[in-house]
Amino acid sequence: METKNNPLVLPAAIIIAGVIITFGIMYKPSGLTKVVSEKTQIQKSELEEKVLPFLGVELPVTWGDLGSKLVSSGAIDAEKFKAIYGQRGDLTEEYKNLLLGKNNGKLKITNENAGYLLNLFWALGLASKNPILESGEMTNPAYGGAGNFASTGGWTIAQGSAMNHYSRHKFFELTPEQQELVEKVSKGIYRPCCGNSTHFPDCNHGMAMLGLLELMASQGASEQDMWKAALVVNSYWFPDTYLTLATYMKGKGIEWNDVNPQEILGANYSSASGYQRIVSQMQPQTQKGGASCGV
Repeated sequence: METKNNPLVLPAAIIIAGVIITFGIMYKPSGLTKVVSEKTQIQKSELEEKVLPFLGVELPVTWGDLGSKLVSSGAIDAEKFKAIYGQRGDLTEEYKNLLLGKNNGKLKITNENAGYLLNLFWALGLASKNPILESGEMTNPAYGGAGNFASTGGWTIAQGSAMNHYSRHKFFELTPEQQELVEKVSKGIYRPCCGNSTHFPDCNHGMAMLGLLELMASQGASEQDMWKAALVVNSYWFPDTYLTLATYMKGKGIEWNDVNPQEILGANYSSASGYQRIVSQMQPQTQKGGASCGV
C-alpha cells in the first residue's frame, strides 16, 4: 500500500508475500539435478546466516524494566498478553522476564523471539509520548483520526482502549537532539507491508520500529547504530523479503554485510512498491507467506 494516499487502516489483515529465489538450472540426468539442488541449499543456508544469524543479533539497547512499566501504565494488559502466548504454548521464561522482570543486558533479537519483541515494541511506540504521534501523519484529518489505523485499533491487549494510551506515557525523556534524530531516521525507514515510513506508523511494524528508535535514542545510540539495528530488526520481522533483497544485492556483486543499511531501508527497496520492483527483476520466483499486521 502506498504512502499518504493509502494508509493502512482497519480492518487490517495484511499478508506480505516474500520470495525465495531458486538457484541453478534443473538438468537431466537426475544425478546432476541432485547436485545442483544440494548446491542451492548450501548457498541459501549461507545467505540466511548472513541475513538472519541463527544465534541472533545483539541490539544497542537495554530493555530494563520497560515491560513492567508498560504493564503498570495499562498499555499492556499482562493477563491478556500472557494468555495469547500461553494458548500457543510459547510463554517462555525469557518472555515472562521481558514482560514483568528486569533485563540489564543488551537485548538480542532471534528468529524465535522476533514476533514477541515486535509486540513489546509496538506497545512502547504506541504509548510513548512523542510529537511524531501528536502532530505527524497519524493525525491528518483526512484519515479520520489516529484511532482508525491498524497500529492503534489493532492493539487489543491494553487495559481499555488503545487510544487511552496513545502518546500518553513518558517512559523516557528525549533531548531535542535525540528527538531530531528519531525524526530523521524514522522518515527513512520503510516496511514492505505498505508504502509508509516509520514516521507514519499506521501498522504494527511501523509503530514497533518507532518505539525501538525512541529507545535507542534515549540510550545514546548513534545514527549509524540506529540504521544498522533497524535493518537487522526489519530482516527478522520480514525474513523472506530481506533474503530476497540479499540475493538481489549478491547478484550485483555486493555482499549483505557490505550493504548500506540506510539505502536498503529506503523506499526503493523496503517499501511495498520498491520491493515489488526488485522482485520483478528476479526470476524465477516462489511465493511464500510473510508477516501480518496483527498481534
